[in-house]
Amino acid sequence: MKELLRVLTHGLLPALAAVVVAWPLASHAQASDVDADALALLRKSTDYLAAAKRFSLVTDTTIEVVLADGQKLQFGHRVAITVQRPNKMRAQRVGELIAQTFTYDGHTLSVMLPQQDYYAQAAVPPTLEGMLDTARDKLNVIAPGADFVYPNAYERLTDGLTSAYVVGKAVVDGARCDQIAFRNAEVDWQVWIEEGAKPVPRKFIVTSKKMPQSPQFVSVMSDWQTAPQISANTFSFMPPKGAQRIDFLPMAQK
Repeated sequence: MKELLRVLTHGLLPALAAVVVAWPLASHAQASDVDADALALLRKSTDYLAAAKRFSLVTDTTIEVVLADGQKLQFGHRVAITVQRPNKMRAQRVGELIAQTFTYDGHTLSVMLPQQDYYAQAAVPPTLEGMLDTARDKLNVIAPGADFVYPNAYERLTDGLTSAYVVGKAVVDGARCDQIAFRNAEVDWQVWIEEGAKPVPRKFIVTSKKMPQSPQFVSVMSDWQTAPQISANTFSFMPPKGAQRIDFLPMAQK
């Protein structure tokens, strides 16, 4: 820890300060600016994923939690996601707060908590978008990677935008990307989209504007496959012997 602090203090921080002086990003866009180039890059990425019959990826996600005294803590997890359009999805999450398997076979959503040996199931609509909406609105379950799984991801992501602009070029996990920044009334968010013929999102950050201390959600996406090998039982769920079936928690009344 002391060595890390020394490197930050004597190396990285002065370099970053020099970049900020030389490149005043804050003046790049006004609150009401929605740049057509930024929207075009996002559209290219979401259209690419919407057209993919199947794809898989791995996400490494960090979630910030703000304690009552204002201190921030970070928790991470890794998720392996496989999608087959129009109505199949599997996600396996392993992390510090929860381990979870999320399986959708076109008719039923199954969520397994292997560490607790519990699982829950519910009948859901026979489309990805219908399943994602039902999981969120009725079952209180947010599917991993849902923002980019929706076929109409572009319309959902751009709803209510007040600002959008291209920050510039960047490198994420060795891939050269376009970094794009967006704002709406609730959050600021950024996405890094890979250059070239495979314009997949490689990084995604959401910063809350309504919660104290502005916690962030950060997802780095890797190992993208647009023609993954999918076995016959990838989207099938069979509860382990001895696992206990439980109900999804009811949605809180507003």
